[in-house]
Amino acid sequence: MDHMILVTGATGTIGRDVVRQLAGRGAKVRALTRDPAKAQLPAGVEVVRGDYGDAASLDAASAGATAVFLLRPPGPDEGQDAALVAAARAAGADRLVKLSAIATGEPGSGPSGSWHVAGERAVRDSGLTWTVLRPSSFASNTLTWLQALRAGEPVPNMTGDGASGVIDPGDIAEVAVRSLLDAGHAGRTYTLTGPEAITVPGQAAVLAEVLGRPVPTRDLSPDETRAFLRTAWGMDETRAEGALTGLAFVRAGGNAVLTEDAAEVLGRPARTFRTWAADNRGLFEVN
Repeated sequence: MDHMILVTGATGTIGRDVVRQLAGRGAKVRALTRDPAKAQLPAGVEVVRGDYGDAASLDAASAGATAVFLLRPPGPDEGQDAALVAAARAAGADRLVKLSAIATGEPGSGPSGSWHVAGERAVRDSGLTWTVLRPSSFASNTLTWLQALRAGEPVPNMTGDGASGVIDPGDIAEVAVRSLLDAGHAGRTYTLTGPEAITVPGQAAVLAEVLGRPVPTRDLSPDETRAFLRTAWGMDETRAEGALTGLAFVRAGGNAVLTEDAAEVLGRPARTFRTWAADNRGLFEVN
């Protein structure tokens, strides 16, 4: 059987890079997306339409796949991973790699701590070879600051002095690729972090040095954070309250976790936030 890897979430930050890296290694890749016409993926990649809520589309996408990368949008579990696991098993796939999140299963982290619990369980109980990836905060999350930077406003700091092991999303993708291609990662749950725990003001200071201009921050109180989540991010009251719990977890140091898991898999140190910022400096240019 020809080896073929199905990548879900193939047009997002991580999924797109997983597809690119796999294609660059000559792997046979099938990319699952809701809108193939907008995918813009490398030549030679098979792009198929699919939706977690459409079992037939998952079955069709999984046909012939020997490995599957499971990536779904953030949010409460609605059985998406279990549905894809079932499709992958029925198709005869033998390897699953699931993108989860740091603090999964941690009650203090708020609702988001439960988002991947059932999905991880479905992968581990699948009877297939599996690997679970639990990345920390993405360096690319700072791109949400663009609106403030373009308006000449300070970046909102909703986590105080709480630090996170911020990781370059390219490193997450590379760990995923290695886990998909190399059986040596079977049965492992990797907590993926960068090499340093860094706060929002710390990231802003690094970015200011890279850009050569100030990147001020403004500390938000819980009430100000709630209002920001409701107005700027469009959250309803329930989602905002859940997010506040997660932000409080980070503020209290719950996300200041560092591991060597990424370095172990990659055979080199994980990239720093400074390296990511320098590589992506152009994205922050304010016109």
